[in-house]
Amino acid sequence: MKKGLSVVMPCLNEEKTLGSCVKKAFDSIHRLGIDGEVIVADNGSSDSSVSIAQSLGAKVISIQEKGYGSALRGGIEAASFQYIVMGDADDSYDFSALDAFIHALDEGNDLVMGNRFKGGIEKGAMPFSHQYIGNPFLSGLGRIFFKTSIGDFHCGLRAFRKDSIEKLNLCTTGMEFASEMVVKAVLFKLKITEVPCKLYPDGRDRPPHLRSIPDGLRHLEFLLLYSPKWLFAYPGIILTLIGLLMTIAIYIQPIRIGKIQFETTSMLYSALLMLIGIQFMQFSVFTSLFAERIGQMPPASPFTSRLLTGLNKRGYLMSVLIMLVGLAGIVYTLYLWGGAGFGSLNTTYVCRTAILFGSLFAIGLEILLFTLFTRVLQIGNVKNGR
Repeated sequence: MKKGLSVVMPCLNEEKTLGSCVKKAFDSIHRLGIDGEVIVADNGSSDSSVSIAQSLGAKVISIQEKGYGSALRGGIEAASFQYIVMGDADDSYDFSALDAFIHALDEGNDLVMGNRFKGGIEKGAMPFSHQYIGNPFLSGLGRIFFKTSIGDFHCGLRAFRKDSIEKLNLCTTGMEFASEMVVKAVLFKLKITEVPCKLYPDGRDRPPHLRSIPDGLRHLEFLLLYSPKWLFAYPGIILTLIGLLMTIAIYIQPIRIGKIQFETTSMLYSALLMLIGIQFMQFSVFTSLFAERIGQMPPASPFTSRLLTGLNKRGYLMSVLIMLVGLAGIVYTLYLWGGAGFGSLNTTYVCRTAILFGSLFAIGLEILLFTLFTRVLQIGNVKNGR
């Protein structure tokens, strides 16, 4: 990989501002005294954007697949140099002020994020809902889910090493590409830092391509999908514990709180809650294993690895034992029913017993199927030593 700088700009009908951005980028390259290029990743412009870029010496590549992420992935792939700076072509970022980004890369960082909240947001540069609600909320979730200190997940101006980012197998096509790059950089333990950058009002004479609610939801969906613990495991643990405690408590003795009586029906719903919670936890493991196999996530955490090792050794035995206990309870309830001539049973004890042991049988079966399916997902998974 040649040492130098490629500045990548996604473009869709940016004739009013593209020229200024390209000139500023070339100014930075010349002032920094490094080899460089400006790449305009055109995503189907129908105005004069392409001719403007070409007249200023930029390399223009045509990206057929629509979307912000698609354009940037194409531009990154076409980059000739080791360092890459990406930024919007709407003149909201100052491409003539790239020094801090390049210096941070020179210090050994793989990804250098701009932070607009530290660098300053000029009046009119960002809608109130984005500045005080959307961006802080989504960036906050990102920090919690992925244990990172990045303060601005969605800044459009950032720099990175091409070889480092190519290892992440980025695949999203829309605006969520901004989150994908940060999330995967954290998951795969790249060295990341932030530098302040200023956000200016864009120079467009039309509405931005960003659609606040749909694109915000796509960012949220991405954050959840790449955090199986928060999407599946933690809710599953809570549901399972509540369901289990309620089921056992009601089986031992119906609960009365004031005028509210928790009996057979409540126990049935508690058992269902427990089963749903167990399924949530199973999906957390399935998601992690599958995403790892297709290269979208790093190898399983030590906790998940220990869980899988334990299942490989004892999963079948544990599931059969639980199923046998459940089956014994089911036979016992059939015995009680037979004692009544297989007629009507006017006792809540039998119903509660049937719910408890029927649930145990179902849990044992779920553990058996879970063990079998995780074994399928691990077949040929040599790189993790499992």
